[in-house]
Amino acid sequence: MEVFRNRSKSEITRFGSAVTIGTYDGVHLGHCKLISELCQMSESKNLCSVVLTFDPHPASVVRPDSAPLLLTDLDQKLDQLEKAGIELVQIIEFDAERAEESAEEFIQGFLLETLNAKVVAVGEDFHFGKNREGNVKLLKQIGTNKDFEVHSLQLLGFDGIPVKEHSHISSTSIRDALKNGDLSAANAMLGRPYEIKGYVTEGDSRGRELGFPTANIKVPSERLLPADGVYAGFYETANGLKYPSAISLGTRPHFYDDGDLLLEVHLIDENLELYGEFSKVTFTKFLRSQKRFDSTKALVEQLASDVDDARDALS
Repeated sequence: MEVFRNRSKSEITRFGSAVTIGTYDGVHLGHCKLISELCQMSESKNLCSVVLTFDPHPASVVRPDSAPLLLTDLDQKLDQLEKAGIELVQIIEFDAERAEESAEEFIQGFLLETLNAKVVAVGEDFHFGKNREGNVKLLKQIGTNKDFEVHSLQLLGFDGIPVKEHSHISSTSIRDALKNGDLSAANAMLGRPYEIKGYVTEGDSRGRELGFPTANIKVPSERLLPADGVYAGFYETANGLKYPSAISLGTRPHFYDDGDLLLEVHLIDENLELYGEFSKVTFTKFLRSQKRFDSTKALVEQLASDVDDARDALS
């Protein structure tokens, strides 16, 4: 898969491209359905399949005070798009100047001049351009005059059926599920377990003192963390080694009334030196909510039970 930025052109679009446009945060099953249809169209018409996406998220520029936390960083997004079969990702570096670009300017500059688009496939609720003024209707109007097809695809429901009226798979729906503690729904909509990347930092060693050493993961501030709780999942090293883990996300209410939010990962049956390592944490199953304990002994007993539950969930 090739990756180009802004108006840089790839040679593989010289005979035309089939393009889909969007932020593609999470690259969820709804996205993958659209990409699958795009790839089928590109293959049948001998075109290059392209995702035209944005970095950073446009909302972080247009409305920074209410911009959503992200489901994927750029590297994770590119990895998932490559797995989905896309040949080229064109990244638009979104800034205040780009936010002022009209829908017509966007079509001319990117779809026509940069990507030589012959097919454009988007979701039926797609909007673009300054103040989100562009929509599917405008795309079709211009496509008629500029000789490119426009395909509007129905939104995909949670049960896999296209929908119009009830809740559909979207990045927003997945964020809501994660924030509400419904990991199973979030993972179902993603089509894979939710994952976070970050560096292992030094903590206060309370886990080690209790007999359950943990890796404390520093998560980038723009990433969305699931709801506080204990999870079963995996810790993966930078070189791809995976370890079954019990994961704690919360403020450690047994020790602090108002503690800092921490992501702590206990590698089951392992005791490794991980400080400074770049890692990936995968959330597979929600086990329980965070709670305060009457004694340290009760906490240790619960931690042992959590490890057993995580081991069972991952076996």
